[in-house]
Amino acid sequence: MMNLFPGIIVAQFRERKKKAMLTVNEVSKLTGVSVRSLHHYDAIGLLKPAKVTEAGYRLYGDAELKRLQNILMFRELQFPLKQIRTILDSPDFDQKEALAQQIKLLELQLKHTQELILFARRLQEKGVKEMDFNAFDKKEMKAYEQEVRERWGTTKAYEEYQQKTKGRTDMEHKQIASQLMERFAEIGKLWQGSPTEQIVQEKVAGIQSFITEHYYHCTNEILRGLGEMYVSDERMKRNIDKAGGEGTAEFVSQAIAVYCVNS
Repeated sequence: MMNLFPGIIVAQFRERKKKAMLTVNEVSKLTGVSVRSLHHYDAIGLLKPAKVTEAGYRLYGDAELKRLQNILMFRELQFPLKQIRTILDSPDFDQKEALAQQIKLLELQLKHTQELILFARRLQEKGVKEMDFNAFDKKEMKAYEQEVRERWGTTKAYEEYQQKTKGRTDMEHKQIASQLMERFAEIGKLWQGSPTEQIVQEKVAGIQSFITEHYYHCTNEILRGLGEMYVSDERMKRNIDKAGGEGTAEFVSQAIAVYCVNS
């Protein structure tokens, strides 16, 4: 049975593997997700491992476990994998807002199940001749599901992202991502200074232009959200720190905050 309680997967991971990463088999045992499914998630870009060893073993860290937990929650709510990826990869995805939406959907699902139980008991008491189909009505739940999909899946930025990345090969994706990391590394070299310094602010402007050119129009509002994500999302923080050195993600985030206020 899949482990769906918020925080449980990550908490168990921290308890069992405080320093090491988990293999795909260990993640499967911990979460109940089959190895085959985890391989499929990797293949479609839904859940990439933190790293792959020279021997080809997939390894998963804290950030990947958190993302998997989100995937399982949306799967439990019958969201297709493609839509889950759209939601999780949305430029303005917000974990707290998404969790509130998941809770609301689960409450609607529970309400629907309770109505079906009451209806079944009435049939049991009065016989199957009673004709009442109200208990099968899912309009409220479907309307809210559509609201969630539209909230994360149809933003202008995401539509632009889809257009700009359409047709790119995996190698091209990796090259562009590597070029972005190089820009973070350049800022990382300046961390001993102040995030308000002109040279640092110019580097931030360069990152904004790069994102606009290769992904989507990066407004100051979107850039501000990305800056916050660079420190709140453990996987992104780890990758940025790996590129520019420990503390780079925090420094970049601070520099972006300054840039968005002054520009």
